[in-house]
This record gives sequence, structure tokens and C-alpha cells, in this order.
Amino acid sequence: MRLLTQRSMELAVRMSGELQYMIELSVVPVMKVLTMCALGTLLAQPKVNIINPAATRLLSKLVFALFLPCLIFTELGESMTFQNMLHWWFIPVNVMLSYFIGCVAGVLVALICKPPAQFFRFTVVMTGIGNSGNLPLAIIGSICHGQSQPFGNKCNQSGVAYVAFSQWIAVIVLYTFVYHMLEPPEEFYELVSDEGELDASVKRNNVALAALETEESMPSVTSAEWPGVFSAMTEESRTPLLSRVFRYPSVSSHSSAVEGDGDSPRARVRCLAEPRVVRKIRVVAEKTPIRHLMQPPIIASVLAIFVGIFPNTNALLFGDDAPLGWFTDSLTILGAALVPCVMLVLGGTLSVGPGSSELGMRTTIGISVTRLVLLPLIGIGVVLLAHKLGVNPHGDKMLMFVLLLQHTMPTAILSGAMTSMRGYGEREASALLFWQHVSAVVTIAAYILIYLKIVTQL
Repeated sequence: MRLLTQRSMELAVRMSGELQYMIELSVVPVMKVLTMCALGTLLAQPKVNIINPAATRLLSKLVFALFLPCLIFTELGESMTFQNMLHWWFIPVNVMLSYFIGCVAGVLVALICKPPAQFFRFTVVMTGIGNSGNLPLAIIGSICHGQSQPFGNKCNQSGVAYVAFSQWIAVIVLYTFVYHMLEPPEEFYELVSDEGELDASVKRNNVALAALETEESMPSVTSAEWPGVFSAMTEESRTPLLSRVFRYPSVSSHSSAVEGDGDSPRARVRCLAEPRVVRKIRVVAEKTPIRHLMQPPIIASVLAIFVGIFPNTNALLFGDDAPLGWFTDSLTILGAALVPCVMLVLGGTLSVGPGSSELGMRTTIGISVTRLVLLPLIGIGVVLLAHKLGVNPHGDKMLMFVLLLQHTMPTAILSGAMTSMRGYGEREASALLFWQHVSAVVTIAAYILIYLKIVTQL
């Protein structure tokens, strides 16, 4: 009896020590991120005024155009090989699955919470599309900075490589699916008919809703992560497209007639032979802003993959004996500035508060709870099923952790940037992103604890 009691006490002490270790691994990284954000908020206060609006814009541009591309190129390029690229195929697939499941959940949220009619598609997108960029990189950087992390010596390099490898599919989804889902509602536009041709013009009383930020105001969270959001705005991006093309036949007919003008036989054949549905799809595809896909982080990812899959090029840039090692070392030093700068910018932009929103408290809570609490639980099932089917390389704990983390993030900030580009729902997106990032401090810490327990047992 005494021996049994002693063993029970030893087991309780061991489990208590293991639980304390896991809590430290999960809470400490989030506290690091929170501390950097808090410093950004403090330095952005009017009495301190160190991170002022001008400094925030400059710092966000540096992050977007320099620090993030440098980090992606150095870490992904060194890890990338042709064999690894074949092994990592489930990373972008996992992102697509998380978006699909999230959007289905978003439809249910919209049906249950009943937001204003014009925000139905907005609710679906904000529930379904999670952040796959700066925030996961910041969390991985904070975890790998600790001495007791369980991911090995190449913790940060592997984590950054996996996150960077998933960004290209996320950007494609944002500039295609999200762009069209966030199309402005027709009631905010005047449709003017002129000999069968429909043209959309923005109502004057709604121009103020999409007014550009002044130099004296702190940039929003969306424009801080994507500094070029306002320069990407055009009158075309702020007018309804799908409703014009698919609801009004004359629009696609007129577009086809214009494109078919000319004496070339190819133009006449396409005009005569192309079915109406195919023509409408082509018009929508041509109006999709694919030109914005090649942003600096995506260019860095493409270059890293191109360099990594060719052994000779890889050996030229990476490794202890690399002839151009001094160049990649310089980029590594610049990339190390990403995490603190991103968190300072995020803290500064969140210091202005949530702002006004017409979305409604019930819908805001529904989106946040679904995005931060329910979808990670579903994501655990998806990743564990993939692991059971042998999809993931055996023994790669960081890969499992990144796959799980992809289901845990708050709404993608670039989805909010799309609302600015489309000219509708910007205030609602800013308020929603504010409350989600505040709530994510608790939910991410809790799920990191669960994820670490999962990856250490597999």
C-alpha cells in the first residue's frame, strides 16, 4: 500500500512537471508576442509619439518589401530541395482545406447570426480565411527562440520554410475567391442604362466610407500589413462585377462585341463560337486582379524555390563554404528584424481601438468564436487524419505543428485589405480584426499547449 502511494505521488509529480513544461512552451511564446505588441501600443501613444503614423507606414513598408522577403528567401531557399517540395505537397492542400471548411462554417454563422444582408458574403470570408503570413512567422520565431523548444536545432528555419511554402496558395485565393466574394453590394451603386449598356458609378454619399487615410492618422491594420492597398484601388475594383456579368446579359454581350471588333479571323471565330457562359467566365477572369499576385514576399518565395531545387545554385548561396554566403548572411540579418518590427507595427495600429461597425455584436462574436475556437478543433481532426493516412513525413514535428497552426490563426489581415480595395466593409473588417487579435492571445496559447502535446506524442 505504501509502495503504491509512493508511485502515485511520483507519477503526480512527473505529470505536474510535464504540464508545467508544456504550459511554459505554450504561454511564454505568446507572452513574448504580446509584450512586443504592448511596447508598440505604448510607443504609439500621443504622449510618447515614437511610433507615429509616419514611422508606422515606413516600418510597415520595410517589413513588406525588405524584411519579410529576406527571411523567406534565406530560410526557404536553404531548406528547399526537389525531394522536399514533393514531400511538402500537403502544406498548400491543408491551407485549401482550412479555407473550405472555414467558409462552410462561415455560411452557418451567417445563417445563425443573421448579419445585415449586405454582410452575408463578408461573414463567410471573415470566418473562413485565416492568417497564413506574418502572425504564424512571429509565433514560430518566439517558440524557436526558447531554449527548451522540442523542434531541434533547425526549428526556425524549418518553421519559416513551411509557412513560406504555403503563402503562394493563400495569395492566389485572396486575389481570386476573396476578391470576388467581397464585391460591393449593388444597392450602394447606381446602375445607369444607356442604349442597353450598364455602367456602375459610386454614390456620392458612400465615397466617405472608402476615403483614403490621411498622413496624420495611424494606418489601419490592413494597410499596415499591405502598404500598397490604397494604390491598388481603382474605380473598376470598387464596382460590382459578378452581378453585372451574370445578371445582365447585355454587359457580357457588349464586352464580347468590343473584344471581337477587328478584321482578324480569330476575333470573329471566338465571337461566334464562344458560348455565353464561357464568355461570362472569361470576362470575370480578365477582370480579376492577377497582376497584384507578384508581391515582394511571393517573389522571394518563387526565387527561393527556384534556387533550392537546383543543387548547384543552392550550394552557391547556402552552406558554410558557399562562395556567396556573405550575401545570404546579410539577408539573414535583415530577415531577423521581421518579428519585432511586425509586432511593433501591429501594436501601434491596434492602439487606435476597434472603431465603429455595422456588423452587429452577435455576428462579431459568432465569427470570432468560430474562427478562433471551433475551426482549430476541426483542424486537429484534419491533420491527425492526414497523419494516419501517411501524408506527412514521419517524425517531422515542426511540419505537424505548422499544419495545426494554419487552422488556428485569426482572420487574414489581407482579407481586410481586400475590403479596402473593394470599397465596402472596411470599418467592419478593422473592428473585427481588432477583437480577433485581442481574443487570439488566449486561444492561441491554449491551442499551442494542445498542439505541443500532440506533436510530442506522435
